[in-house]
Amino acid sequence: MYSIKFYASVVRALDEIGAPYMIVGAFAGIPFGITRATYDIDILVELREQDFEALSARFPLPRYYADPEMMRNSVQMGIMFNIIDSSEAIKADLVPLKREPEYRVAFERRIRRRFSDGETEFEAWCARPEDIIVGKLQAWQEGQSAKHPADIKSILLFVLSVDTDVDFDLNLVSLSAAKISGDAMTLWNELVEQVQKEIRNRK
Repeated sequence: MYSIKFYASVVRALDEIGAPYMIVGAFAGIPFGITRATYDIDILVELREQDFEALSARFPLPRYYADPEMMRNSVQMGIMFNIIDSSEAIKADLVPLKREPEYRVAFERRIRRRFSDGETEFEAWCARPEDIIVGKLQAWQEGQSAKHPADIKSILLFVLSVDTDVDFDLNLVSLSAAKISGDAMTLWNELVEQVQKEIRNRK
């Protein structure tokens, strides 16, 4: 996995200015067992008027692109925007919460977790593992990509077999999967069965 130093700087900046945020997607699954080699980062944000200039000031030109007016317009229109590190050719995608209102409940129950790539470590607010899985079931329903079931399985193996302080709620995911589609529910049940079998075989 490439360095997460830039991502660390983005979430630290959000913490410093007090802007509410939540990491979602595969990157949010790092503390819960996802180990895919490369990641993009997606961060749900609820930026206020005072946050645009404050966040932009932490990523000045010419190295960075974080235009406060671009952020303001994107939030008003409910569209994704980026903070870009041109020297590393890397970006962070920030998504206004108003664009994804169904994430409001997940946003309110977000949790604090530690991220590390062996060189850089930081703490950040991220989605609970149940909500990461639900998001991946929705993404799988839309595109059928094999990476989503693989990620879900990795998270399940972690939360069901590793001693963790997260009280994982299988029923919450089952209810959400049933609302997505019959296919999503079938996939979820199959993955749960596979993981539970793997855990039994390890004993």
